[in-house]
Amino acid sequence: MDQETLGSVVLLVIVTLISVVQNAFFASKLEHESKHCNGKGFQRPGSSAFDRVYTANQNCGHAYPTFLAVLWCAGLLCSQAPAAFAGLMYLFVRQKYFVGYLGERTQSTPGYLFGKRIILFLFLMSLAGILNYYLVFFFGSDFEMHIKTITSAISPLLLIP
Repeated sequence: MDQETLGSVVLLVIVTLISVVQNAFFASKLEHESKHCNGKGFQRPGSSAFDRVYTANQNCGHAYPTFLAVLWCAGLLCSQAPAAFAGLMYLFVRQKYFVGYLGERTQSTPGYLFGKRIILFLFLMSLAGILNYYLVFFFGSDFEMHIKTITSAISPLLLIP
């Protein structure tokens, strides 16, 4: 793979690999809680601690394919750096959601809502990239630099709760 192609996806690859490590952490927490509750492995013992870890893991797993899809679409079609930044923010709030779910369920709500906002941002970045592609294709107008400037300026706003 040439350096230019690698340079255009390396940040997305780093975020993806960090998300894999995070998924492994979630799975290890689930395994630990399962063994801690009854010592027999992956059986649902009915304990509230196990149920919270199991549900948090399932909820994070259900949103994971959507996250990966919009992360890569936004990074490839629009701009890699803001997409990677938003991806890191999503992983942070997913961690906050998971840990919050282990406490009281109401502690997980801010992470959930913030995660939805980041997914929406990545989705809108993807749409902007698709729109720009068709504007170039049909009209010869390229707004890529404008879109990159806007997404770079807006991505730090994701930090505002």
